[in-house]
Parts: sequence; structure tokens; C-alpha cells
Amino acid sequence: MLRSMNDLKGYTIGATDGEIGHVTDFFFDDQRWTIRFLVVETGTWLLSRKVLISPFSLMQADWEHKRLPVRITREAVKNSPDIDTNQPVSRQHEVQYADYYGYPYYWGSDDLWGNGLYNPVLAPPAGLNPEALAQVRSEVAGVYARAEQTLRQNDDPHLRSCQAVLGDHLEASDGDIGHVQGMLVDEDSWTIRYLVADTSNWWLGHQVLIPPDWVSDIRWADSRVSVNLSRQAIQDSPRFDASTPLTREQEQALYRHYERPSYWEREHTTAPDRS
Repeated sequence: MLRSMNDLKGYTIGATDGEIGHVTDFFFDDQRWTIRFLVVETGTWLLSRKVLISPFSLMQADWEHKRLPVRITREAVKNSPDIDTNQPVSRQHEVQYADYYGYPYYWGSDDLWGNGLYNPVLAPPAGLNPEALAQVRSEVAGVYARAEQTLRQNDDPHLRSCQAVLGDHLEASDGDIGHVQGMLVDEDSWTIRYLVADTSNWWLGHQVLIPPDWVSDIRWADSRVSVNLSRQAIQDSPRFDASTPLTREQEQALYRHYERPSYWEREHTTAPDRS
């Protein structure tokens, strides 16, 4: 299911021994358009410090009570590496966090989360026989090795604040179309599936969805996002109603309109065969 990033802000993060704080922002990978860290305001118990929590730590979400449990302790969070959440996150910062918590490195691999799984699950699935478990561990070890090789080559900041992107101007191939109003996030993979574009300056409150795969350029310094779509195509696309959950039928209508393959079709085609 897809969740609004704006709605996820404010969710409580619960450690194994108490509450940590609430979500204030997200850092996403501007190459894979995937949420890599949740920014959590800890509150008075940790002097209102902001910390990063990876989706690797998340357990089953309690959507009804807006709570995201994590498999770490408050003490672990207290001793976690400090970071300036007002700045882009470098690869070196990610290494510090990954090493501290024991997370796999997701970079250096063709897979979304670096271990051959689309879900950011740290532990291998329960019930694996010894041979299958050995295979999983071998794959993870290979990801670590490739990540180490590419570490120095990819040290430039590449994680960006979702909050900072909101309000950025959107440009079609033939002119401005509006601004980024929000994002829709896949609750299973934490992939950003859509940018919510507000085109009210042109079409009186018309909101539309634009998959980030169609973004052709991002100029961070100018706060501008360019997409390789015409203004007319965007104007004629299905409208998005943020007050109701997005259905698969509505998604299919969007991709039919643009005559482009959907993300689930592309991922099914490119997913590795692990049979």
C-alpha cells in the first residue's frame, strides 16, 4: 500500500524498551528514490536531539495508532553517531550508521536494499535450511565487498531531505507546471512511487501524480525539478485526490495515459531469479 509522506510525519517511533520520539522528516536516495532514513525528534528524554532510523530497524507498523516499532533500544539510539540533519548525508555518515547498528550496505548492488530483497529486512527469513541460509549470508557478504569497493567513488552527498523538496518548482519539457506538494511511499519497500504535483497556479487546484522515474533533472541549488513530460500531457492526466487511498486501477489509468510501463511491470521484468 502507498502512504503519504505528509501523513507519516508525526508517527511515533517505539523502541523495544520505550518510545524514541516522532518522525519529522525522511532522507531519500536521489538515485533510487528510496527512503533510507527516518529523521526522528527524540523529545526531552534526549534533549530533543534528532536521530536517524533506518527502515532496516522497522518491525510491523501499527498503522491504526500511527506507531512504527523498531528492533533497537533507547540506549542504542542514545549512543548512536551524531549527525547534522540539516545537511545532505554523505556516504561516510551512512557507513558510520550502518556499522554502528549492523545494517547491511545497500549500495554496491543492483538490488534496492543490497541483500537481494525488496523489503528492508535485516534478518534472514525464519525456517531457512542450512544451505539456503549459507546462500543468503554469502550474498550479503558479496554486497558488503562491492560496497567497500565503491565507497570512495560515491562519497558525494546523495541523500536528500524529503521536507526540503516540498515546494520545489516543477518544470515540464515546455514550461513550468507547478510545485512538489508531497510524495507517496510504498510501505513495503520504502520506495517513493510518486511525486504529488500541485498545478493550482495553472489548472485551479488540479493535483496529479508523477513517478520519480520520469524526473530528468534536479537542480538542488535552484529548487527545481524537471520532468520529461509536456504540460498538455500532465494537464490531461488523471487527477489525484489525496483524501482517498490510491487504488491499483487508478495507477493503471495513469500509466495508460502516458503509455509507459508501470513500476510493478518493470520490477517484475528485472527482478532476479532466485528459484
